Amino acid sequence: MPHHTAEFQYVTGQMRPSFGDLLANFEAHNAQALSLPHWELDVAYGPHAREVVDVRRSEAKALGTVVYLHAGYWQSRDKSQFRFLAPAFNAMGWDMALVNYPLCPDVRIADIVASVAQALQQVAAHQSERGRPSPIVLCGHSAGAHLAIELALQQATAAAPLPIAGVVAISGVYDLQPLLDTTLNTRLKLDAESAKACSPTHRARPGAAPALFVWGDTETPAFHAQSQDMARLWQLQGNVAQCSAVAQADHFSVLEYVTASDGLVAQTLQHWAHPA
Repeated sequence: MPHHTAEFQYVTGQMRPSFGDLLANFEAHNAQALSLPHWELDVAYGPHAREVVDVRRSEAKALGTVVYLHAGYWQSRDKSQFRFLAPAFNAMGWDMALVNYPLCPDVRIADIVASVAQALQQVAAHQSERGRPSPIVLCGHSAGAHLAIELALQQATAAAPLPIAGVVAISGVYDLQPLLDTTLNTRLKLDAESAKACSPTHRARPGAAPALFVWGDTETPAFHAQSQDMARLWQLQGNVAQCSAVAQADHFSVLEYVTASDGLVAQTLQHWAHPA
């Protein structure tokens, strides 16, 4: 397939032979994570069967809560596939909430944004009721990064905003218009109008939380550009944005970098918890 096509840039060009082994490794770590204490599983935040959250508390004194939105191009995957992330963020001093949400084609992307906005409010209330610290970091991977940025933009103009300390956006898609010409759109059911409406690249605004954009340097040029362009637009509105292309990482192995206790993400979260 020609490399210039959207199908290559967003679908086939992102595939790696190592994905099967990597995801199997993640699954083994998920089982290990779930064997640990301090979990609350499938806490409901809405009426849909997928409107549930897993929460794992940090064993140490927490700095706040990381709200994680999973990958899957808005049409697949599940929070349970990413539970292995929780102990890593707990070790950094953060509680973690992993959010499930309804998927396309049962719903549209705009509906998913509304759903995760409800999840964010519910997580904040849930943590407050348990006396947990209030700062929240939004963290998302791939489609989840898009959702995290959407939530940050909503909170920038909310009448009663939550204490969003920052956003970690990992290998995200923020301009959805290129997806119109891919097989992904069979289930997404985007048209030109809805693709633009669902693209935060067209709605960057001032007053948003600081953002860290992370991606693997072996990902396709389109994924490099998506993060770089969103970061630039973030900064043009007077917001703080930082970029990090992870050496030798692909669309999924980048998550191993994100969980490193001495890495940039850990350092950034520490800074957001204790800003100068």
